[in-house]
Amino acid sequence: MQRLTTVETVHEDGSWLFTAEDPYGDLEEIVLVPCEDGVEAWVNRCTHEAQRFDTGRGVPMRGDQLICPRHGSLFDACNGDCDNGDAAGTTLPGVEISETHGDVFLTDDDYTFAHEGGIDDDDGPSSTSHLQL
Repeated sequence: MQRLTTVETVHEDGSWLFTAEDPYGDLEEIVLVPCEDGVEAWVNRCTHEAQRFDTGRGVPMRGDQLICPRHGSLFDACNGDCDNGDAAGTTLPGVEISETHGDVFLTDDDYTFAHEGGIDDDDGPSSTSHLQL
């Protein structure tokens, strides 16, 4: 069981992103989002075209729904269901967590905590410049 963050932090910040390793050794981004009095964890991508919810600025939310930044589909933060847009009729892949005394723990046997933040956040600076000297 890996401690991730606190329920209070997720509620104050609106979401919390971390990277975990799946059973095949691949890295997966996972987001924690506020849900009623607690927190839920979802794989960080829309079910429609694998668009990331949190692209480094937090999960876009409207009330208690995650918003796909590409097509605007809305997913219920508590159960992951989508009933509109291009992702209608789908459910986000969930990740098992637990809450104890205000702390959030990763309890899903399919994932091993790698680090806070997105997959590329631990690689250091990267060059995206197209300038030539």
